[in-house]
Amino acid sequence: MISMMDHYIGKTLDRVEALGITDKTLIVFTTDHGHYYGQHGLYAKGAFHFDDGIRVPLIASLPGSIPEGRRSDALQSLVDMPPTIFSFAGIDHPWHFAGVDQYEVWSGKKERARDHVIVENHHQPTTIHQKTYITDRYKVTVYCNQTYGELFDLQEDPGEERNLWDVAEYAELKNELLVKFLHGELAKESIPMPRIAGA
Repeated sequence: MISMMDHYIGKTLDRVEALGITDKTLIVFTTDHGHYYGQHGLYAKGAFHFDDGIRVPLIASLPGSIPEGRRSDALQSLVDMPPTIFSFAGIDHPWHFAGVDQYEVWSGKKERARDHVIVENHHQPTTIHQKTYITDRYKVTVYCNQTYGELFDLQEDPGEERNLWDVAEYAELKNELLVKFLHGELAKESIPMPRIAGA
């Protein structure tokens, strides 16, 4: 599969070059999820939100607009792709897009555009159905209709081996992150126009 992707991505890029439009073509390479090869005892794409499954490649290229060779640690989400691509095309994106425009991050004008991302897996409400709130340092996961969850300190525990969910000294941090999580969920809702007068 990797060889096939290399072949057809190469053919696509060759065609862009042959058409002479490389300098005005935004090229983005990414994917929807990672893959487990035994990490955390999992295989295949899995339903859990360890970094091995959710931290995916994102490579963007547009000569003269995106600095060549620049790396960024900025938090990004796949829902950010549509508004960002619209901005590079010089088109206003629809108000109901849930993503954050990453144009200034990709073009090197800003370090970051968001302070968190939310990852979701709606497999089945009776099995694995969870949402995860992630910042630069912490990751907290809530499972549908369950009292258990996950809390990881990605700075101190990058391998996500120590779940802090039930550790007493992290209870205050967990509560703080869960409130921020709720705020993040509310902020995803599209509100077309604020009410300025009573009905």
